[in-house]
Amino acid sequence: MITRRLLLCCFAMILALGNNHRSANAINNTSDPFMDRSPNRVMDGRDEMLRKMDERADHFGQLSRRIWEFAEVGYKERQSSDLLRSELRAAGFQLQENVAEIPTAFVASYGSGKPVIGILGEFDALPGLSQDSIPEKKARAVGAPGHGCGHNLFGVASAFAAITVKDYLTEKNLQGTIRFYGTPAEEGGAGKVYMARAGVFNDCDVILAWHPGDANSASLKSSLANISAKFRFYGQAAHAAGAPDKGRSSLDAVMLMAHAVDMLREHVPSTTRIHYIITQGGGAPNVVPDYAEIYMYARHPNMPTLDGIWSRIVKCAEAGALATETRMEMELVASVYNELPNEPLANLIDKNLRRVGGVKYSAEEQAFAEKLRQTFSLDGALPLGSQEQAQQMEGGVTSGSTDVSDVSWIVPTSEFRTATYVPGTPGHSWQSTACSGHTIGRKGMVVAAKTLALTTVDLLRTRK
Repeated sequence: MITRRLLLCCFAMILALGNNHRSANAINNTSDPFMDRSPNRVMDGRDEMLRKMDERADHFGQLSRRIWEFAEVGYKERQSSDLLRSELRAAGFQLQENVAEIPTAFVASYGSGKPVIGILGEFDALPGLSQDSIPEKKARAVGAPGHGCGHNLFGVASAFAAITVKDYLTEKNLQGTIRFYGTPAEEGGAGKVYMARAGVFNDCDVILAWHPGDANSASLKSSLANISAKFRFYGQAAHAAGAPDKGRSSLDAVMLMAHAVDMLREHVPSTTRIHYIITQGGGAPNVVPDYAEIYMYARHPNMPTLDGIWSRIVKCAEAGALATETRMEMELVASVYNELPNEPLANLIDKNLRRVGGVKYSAEEQAFAEKLRQTFSLDGALPLGSQEQAQQMEGGVTSGSTDVSDVSWIVPTSEFRTATYVPGTPGHSWQSTACSGHTIGRKGMVVAAKTLALTTVDLLRTRK
């Protein structure tokens, strides 16, 4: 099924490619059917489309700021989801709500017939990353969530692009269907996995996505498959001094499991990543804990290999329970595949991203960026100014995981990044939260929206 869909989605591009694989540099070939030579750009209205997007950028920037202030974690993004749904409904989209029985998941559609092009939008925040939009650490609410992955920008840019393409479809009287997928709980909740299981992506021809980052780049990279679970241990409480022999420590079980997993690291492939936190370890030192919990992630570029590694992690948990005479339960939280890159789509995105260009900072934004860069290591970081250009497209494997990957196994999918963060900013940090609520983030968001819109128009206009 993947092969059939790939042929359907890349109709004109695959014909243009012939029998040879195109490199990222080949996009400048004048025979490229997607090359926007100036006369054609005027005729098909893309320049006018981009001009109108500039006029509406402030409105969508304000929407992204509101979602940044909501800062709702996965499956609880009610205000964020409501705001996006309201915007899309007002623009004339038909909404399907409560998708996959998830209250914050929805699909907004406009148009009819083929091709069906979907744009993914996320809007969940991360626990504990509350931060003001200033270049020094200051939580808006201590311990509260924050948009340290920029999903407030992600969802709004994708909606901005979808609405723009809807207007373009109407003005040009083109056939085709544009869909915005409101996808909750990417951060550890794998919302798209449940949506995929419900079949909402099955009739799509292409899926486009983007993600906030510290650089502008299309991608041919895969990602890491990921399995996560909470391991809960149940023991017997007792006075830790008066009757320790009567107790069976669930915390001991957690610590033995963690130690066994740490020893396991030597005996798994070097590309494996394992990380965990102890979420519950008891209430007081003088009470033998009767309940403890450890939250575990494991990642690897290949899912079958990861399945084998995970079975060994489960044995570590069982060993901890056996040694301490406690009982263990495992709750699987999420499992996502590695992403399947799509070269024709990535090349098309790269071409449009280069046309849109990068992010130019004002004097105030430059000062913000310079001060922020003093708060983190610059080892391996791109220099200030790099946000103004598109970087070279690269292959390989990223160090992260995403439920976008599961969509890519169903329908041809491509994802890119734009510079919504100051160059060098680490993701999932207070610094990235600050950028996501700042004008720097909103400028990068507009770059993403324009790139999505141009790419969707290319696909619509080249249908066969």
